Amino acid sequence: MQPQLFNIGATFAGVTYEPALDQKRLTGSAERVFKAMQSGQWLTLRELHAICGGSEAGLSARLRDLRKPAWGSYTVARRRRDCPEKGIFEYRLIK
Repeated sequence: MQPQLFNIGATFAGVTYEPALDQKRLTGSAERVFKAMQSGQWLTLRELHAICGGSEAGLSARLRDLRKPAWGSYTVARRRRDCPEKGIFEYRLIK
């Protein structure tokens, strides 16, 4: 899979987003998440945090970004891990 994510000039959005303050940090986070997910392994947000740092909420947002057309329209699969009642999900980038 080619890392096209960072060649398309995608930006972020939202009420609290300020490009001068947030663009560099969020792009760096997106790059780390994308590189980690390129392994093709199933990863929980906790495992992704151990690899990439950042908050689990932020990592979840970056995974959602990968699904958006502006970020490449990647397929990010999600499934429950372990006992379904625990509510632990894991994610995998489909090549």
